[in-house]
Amino acid sequence: MSMVHVVAVITAKPGQRAAILAAFNDNVPAVKAEDGCIEYGAAVDADGVGSWQTRYGDDTFVVVEKWASVDALKAHAKSAHMAEYAAKVKDMIADRAVHVLSPAYP
Repeated sequence: MSMVHVVAVITAKPGQRAAILAAFNDNVPAVKAEDGCIEYGAAVDADGVGSWQTRYGDDTFVVVEKWASVDALKAHAKSAHMAEYAAKVKDMIADRAVHVLSPAYP
């Protein structure tokens, strides 16, 4: 399989999003150094977009990722720095949904 996109929607327990994002951002350099990482970053609701925007809310952020292959993504998931990050934030997370997507173009 070729390149994959990942959209992970993380909902923090009330008031915990900033702490999770701090731990996430501390981990970003290690992730970006991984073989096959093309893109990796967190995003929150943009302000001033208008009434047509569907907001995630104050406790949620989205991780947008792009990986060269499923194998690269699987290696990322098993990495020591991801295990360390997961251990730091596990008690702060209320919900998590991870979507792995293939490009829709030929």
